[in-house]
Amino acid sequence: MNTVRALIERAATAQPDAVYALATERDASLDYRSLLASCRRVAALLDAHGVAPGQTLSLVMPNGLATLRVLLGALWAGRCVNPVNLLAQPEQMRYVLEHSDCAAVFVAPEWEARVRAMLADIGRPVALVVADADAERLPGEGPEADAPPPLPDALALLMYTSGTTGRPKGVMLTQANLAANAAAIAAEHELGPGDRVLGVLPLYHINAFAVTMLAPLASRGSVAMAPKFSAARFWAQAEGARCTWLNVVPTIVSYLLEGDPPPRDVLQPLRFCRSASAALPPEHLRGFEQKFGIGVIETMGLTETVAPSFSNPLEPSRRKLGSVGRASGCEARVIDAQLRPLPDGSTGEIAIRGPNVMRGYYKNPEATAAAFAPDGWLRTGDLGHRDADGFFFVTGRIKELIIKGGENIAPREIDEALLQHPAVLDAAAVGIPDKHYGQEILACIVLRDGAS
Repeated sequence: MNTVRALIERAATAQPDAVYALATERDASLDYRSLLASCRRVAALLDAHGVAPGQTLSLVMPNGLATLRVLLGALWAGRCVNPVNLLAQPEQMRYVLEHSDCAAVFVAPEWEARVRAMLADIGRPVALVVADADAERLPGEGPEADAPPPLPDALALLMYTSGTTGRPKGVMLTQANLAANAAAIAAEHELGPGDRVLGVLPLYHINAFAVTMLAPLASRGSVAMAPKFSAARFWAQAEGARCTWLNVVPTIVSYLLEGDPPPRDVLQPLRFCRSASAALPPEHLRGFEQKFGIGVIETMGLTETVAPSFSNPLEPSRRKLGSVGRASGCEARVIDAQLRPLPDGSTGEIAIRGPNVMRGYYKNPEATAAAFAPDGWLRTGDLGHRDADGFFFVTGRIKELIIKGGENIAPREIDEALLQHPAVLDAAAVGIPDKHYGQEILACIVLRDGAS
């Protein structure tokens, strides 16, 4: 199973009537037979708009069943998808649409005017399809069409990263990359056809794209698709959709800890909660487990590795608090400034090698060369160490390291100390210039409601 198409077709053959996706806010669902038929119709629609196999299709759409159908239909048909971050600044979004060389853009109605303006002076023809994220039928969607199966090394996903400052970089991921990590996620968490994840994270982020959209294909399970995260609706959505596991980020954990827990019978079907995308403070992890009675599996990954490349074990007794886990679906090691492997216990840069690692950055050979060591290992930019049991501990980012008076200080260590105070909801430490020490530490905190 080395393409997304193969995952879809295997699931549709094995259990055509099983639900793949359902909407949390309305009565709508998509079984695997319907998903495969939808992929064929999307292939015909892309043909009609002149998007040939191998070309890129951008999406400016929020979560919804129609968004899922476009993404998976394009992947099935051998096109490359480019989900655009809806939180990007206008100039960054325009840059992505121009730089990606997309042949068409599927855009939600509320974004149509802004995207049309961005495309006006791009200098190449770009088809525009206006489609609601929850549309039962896409505009122009008609008969089914076949498409040649994509090769495993075909470009499948172009996802731009580091877009909050500077120019975003387009991460090139292949069909084989996507299929490999979908299978790795399913295996790591022992997912099966009876498992269903609550999908509240945006599909334009690699976490949701890989974990909530692709991993259920590998396990032949399902996803309950929410429009977005809502602390007020979260537990009702999980209960209503009969979810068996959760996929969240630390910010969501923080918000949920502020609310009241639902009745225990609501929580009982949930096997575990998976946290990723940023470091989860140990205090929040312990607090979540104590308050809700759901075990938390901390994981870590990058856009460049199709999301997770580390995971704590499914078995609670084998997890390590404060660790992102062991290498999952890949190999990992710690290297020094000269790119040489370091022994266990030594702090250095974490490097990754495996079938989930990107091809490189689109039209950016300099950044691609800088991202890889000469022996092919991907340099993550994360500082950390590995213990004797193979568990990795991340202490910060190389670029975020605070160097005060010659001492290296990891911001995360300061963050975790601050979060132990009962009045602190969130915290972040950064380095600021200092004429005596080179850098001084500035700590920013968010207080809990009512605290002072």
